[in-house]
Amino acid sequence: MSSPIVRSVGILLARVAFGAVFLAHGLQKFQQNGWAGPKAGFEMMDVPLPAISAFLVTWLEILGGIALIAGLLTPVVGLLFFLDMLGALFIAHIDNGIWASDGGYELVLALGAGALLLAVVGAGRLSIDAILGTKAPWLAVDGNRPATTVGSAN
Repeated sequence: MSSPIVRSVGILLARVAFGAVFLAHGLQKFQQNGWAGPKAGFEMMDVPLPAISAFLVTWLEILGGIALIAGLLTPVVGLLFFLDMLGALFIAHIDNGIWASDGGYELVLALGAGALLLAVVGAGRLSIDAILGTKAPWLAVDGNRPATTVGSAN
């Protein structure tokens, strides 16, 4: 799959899928009895600073989900989602085993790995990042920036 268009379409589909899942989870938190629902849930799970954490995670999932779908600031959003899922893994799911049906870490592991992959790979050519990459080279993807190798001066 070395074709640039196949690669970019694949990244686009992955971004949209992961973005939709994160967006849905953020909206679900937002709609749970206002801020009291997520805050209470975070308190029950012993999340540090539950009110602030619930607020930040909810808005990260809503705004970050939209950003992933659009391919906007993908390296940053992907890294934030990876950290979000790492926290969920160790705070809420690790003791329940792997299976999501048992409250386990199956879903957060998959979402975290996907988010990390998008943070590393970038948004692909079919993204806002590809357009902004001319102004912010760290956002540029695929053929929009010169390849660098270990030990190169680039």
